[in-house]
Amino acid sequence: PLARRIGLYALASEMEDLSFAQINPDARNSLIEQLEKLSAEHEENIERIETDLYDLLQLIGVDGRVQWRRKQPYSIWCKMERRSISVRQMADVFAFRVIIEHKEDCYRVLGAAHNRWDCLQDRFRDFISVPKPNGYRSLHTTVRASGNRIVELQIRTEAMHQTAEHGVAAHWGYKDSAYRFDDVSAKQAGLDPKASLKAFAELIENSSDPDDFLEHAKLEMYRDHVFTFTPKGRIVILAQGAMPLDFAYEVHTAIGETCIGVKINGEPRSLRTLLKNGDVVDIIRSNTPAPLPGWESLAITARARSASRKLVRARETAEFHILGHRLVERALRREGIDPISVELGDVAMRADFVSLDEMYEAIGRGRYKTIDMLKAAFPGFSEAEKDQSDKINLSAETASLLIAGADLTPGITLHMGTCCSPLPGDRIIGVHMPERGLVVHTSYCTQLETLENRIDDWVDLRWTELAQTDALAVGRVQIRAAHRKGVLVELCTAVAEANANITRIETGERREDFIDLYVDIEVEDVKRLTQILAALRSLAVVDTATRLVEGPTDYAN
Repeated sequence: PLARRIGLYALASEMEDLSFAQINPDARNSLIEQLEKLSAEHEENIERIETDLYDLLQLIGVDGRVQWRRKQPYSIWCKMERRSISVRQMADVFAFRVIIEHKEDCYRVLGAAHNRWDCLQDRFRDFISVPKPNGYRSLHTTVRASGNRIVELQIRTEAMHQTAEHGVAAHWGYKDSAYRFDDVSAKQAGLDPKASLKAFAELIENSSDPDDFLEHAKLEMYRDHVFTFTPKGRIVILAQGAMPLDFAYEVHTAIGETCIGVKINGEPRSLRTLLKNGDVVDIIRSNTPAPLPGWESLAITARARSASRKLVRARETAEFHILGHRLVERALRREGIDPISVELGDVAMRADFVSLDEMYEAIGRGRYKTIDMLKAAFPGFSEAEKDQSDKINLSAETASLLIAGADLTPGITLHMGTCCSPLPGDRIIGVHMPERGLVVHTSYCTQLETLENRIDDWVDLRWTELAQTDALAVGRVQIRAAHRKGVLVELCTAVAEANANITRIETGERREDFIDLYVDIEVEDVKRLTQILAALRSLAVVDTATRLVEGPTDYAN
């Protein structure tokens, strides 16, 4: 496939034939036998067609030469499997090439051939005006020639023929004892020197490791093509099955990074629309680069996928850097230390980081704990006395560190649903909300019932290992207690003895003998909240104590 991608058809055909002989020798031998019989049967017709082509060139006054070739066994085998036809049903078992000097004469020969023989509908391709991405140029037509034999006719110049046979290698020359690429002859032959292997160069740049590059290189090589246009008429050649995001990245990386919508042939269309030959594609852009939610299903080309993944990694790194910065400042302030008074760059060096940014990212990703940062900053710092300083509060800023999912786009904004206040240990589901990101709900949240008609926007989520060991989240509790003096003291004491912290208390309905209280409690997980609820229910002043899962009607807040 790589040989074909850069136009080395002769080399590709030889490798395919050698491989075919090893993998399926019986099929190859059978095909060769059938081809020999066909060649013998049509030997007279082949000689007559060759003579007719020379006569045709002489008639229109064009100098040139004629070649004929028989389709390779492996190519025939692939076509037989793909179309479920026999060798005798193929129209291009035999192909003739007319090779001339000038491009203008190619069209004269084509016209003369169509005037002499009937051509088959839908079997004409003009690769001269629209070359293949690897620079291949030629006119292809299929005609019913002498002897009523259907043959493929290829018409090209000598320069086009060299490119067809040797690809980009046709434009290397030997000069001054050094190999060099001949830009001038390449451009004259229709090959863009900068674009021929540009896709592979960008794959190397965007791929994070060799396996990533190999995966994308395979995607790039095994593609047929579709021809599309920008609104200004520039042709953009894409893989078959490409979508607007692939188009955007092919035009320019900056356009792909800011793509948020598309118009195809002047009509707004979905980013999942498959592009067709001749489509005019107009990309709608935002002001800032950002990965599209679900970009994995919106792109098939290696360039778009590798560039999107690079953008996600950059966005993710920036978010973890910001998160790490906040965690460091919070840890220092808990100790009564102004972050400005600490030389954090020196702390990072003592902690064996190359830079402060690297330390921030490691803390944001959970690979390095703020308790270890405090020990590096202040030797002798006691972890036992400050065992809560390293806990991460669950919030929109930290959610990407504590929540994961197979279909979760890295870098997407996460919001915790206030209707159910998810805690580590809950089964959680995310819902894509327009212009908001992903809202996280518990699986039993009543608000999900109102979103059943948008099931395609649901994403299965899970808590990370870090969330199960180092997170603090707010559990919302509703308590109905006796309305008497000292009740709050008893409630607060029970929560404190359970090693938890109350962050907010609100009063609800009041009556002469009872009062409703709404309490927000910092807990590590559902299990801890269950223990606290059990402790509260054991108090004589408490009538009921339940987890509050019915929040504001605006579930996206």
